[in-house]
Amino acid sequence: MGVPVDDHSITSEPSLKFLIYGRTGWIGGLLGPICDKQGISYEYGRGRLEERSSLMEDIQNVKPTHVFNAAGVTGRPNVDWCESHKTETIRANVAGTLNLADACRENGLLMINFASACIFEYDAEHPKGSGIGFKEEDVPNFAGSFYSKTKAMVEELLKEYDNVCILRVRMPISSDLNNQRNLITKLSLYDKVVNIPNSMTVYDELLPIAVEMAKRNLKGVWNFTNPGAMSHNEILEMYREYIDQDFKWSNFTLEEQAKVIVAARCSNEMDASKLKKEFPELLSIRESLIKYVFKPNQKTSALYFKEL
Repeated sequence: MGVPVDDHSITSEPSLKFLIYGRTGWIGGLLGPICDKQGISYEYGRGRLEERSSLMEDIQNVKPTHVFNAAGVTGRPNVDWCESHKTETIRANVAGTLNLADACRENGLLMINFASACIFEYDAEHPKGSGIGFKEEDVPNFAGSFYSKTKAMVEELLKEYDNVCILRVRMPISSDLNNQRNLITKLSLYDKVVNIPNSMTVYDELLPIAVEMAKRNLKGVWNFTNPGAMSHNEILEMYREYIDQDFKWSNFTLEEQAKVIVAARCSNEMDASKLKKEFPELLSIRESLIKYVFKPNQKTSALYFKEL
């Protein structure tokens, strides 16, 4: 559905007009308010990604300067859904995404595509805890879930398009602790968690950066994560420090986890140096969590916490 654009949007950024796909999704729902705050004119796409004619109609009607693709399927309640809905997953995550990229290219438009970093797994060259992260040019080495398989597949094809900016998101987090898709919310509700360091994406900090990347017309593949990695235990320790001082949890092994899930899960650290070079103000994952998530939501009494 189209979104009415306030007059201030037109006067503040007259040269920009965003067409956003994925209105009902997490990222898509957050992009609108960010555009409002920056005075950027935007509309949500009405067309379905798998229907090229409807995409072309959107582009002709909206006349955007940039297109954001935050549509696709991750599965409900999790990626295990994709294991039993493979054709639906292909239709949205592969065919639909390629359709939009191609329609954008035909119209000379840059597409910012929210992709996934869940296509890598720690290996001999990138050992757990080493601080050696996967770079943008590294070949995906994880296909343990059908969801990840489609994400790696479509990324490889999208690289051939010179009008696409691919943002690899990983374990997303936001300041909305009521959102069931928020990693912190998930961890706080699990009976047990595995304790492995991973890269993560704090939306409150990084989604405004995605908008800035569009303004700069950046292209190619980008690891769209905060620098560094944190374990689930470290996250929950911060949760206990800031949110619920009585919170308790327990760990289990990967082998034990495998018994309660359908598809395998990956763990990795992504190298965010390319993004950090472009945006020097980008905070480490720990700093970002404190600034954007835990301090705004703090419920415990004022406790000393060393900000690293």
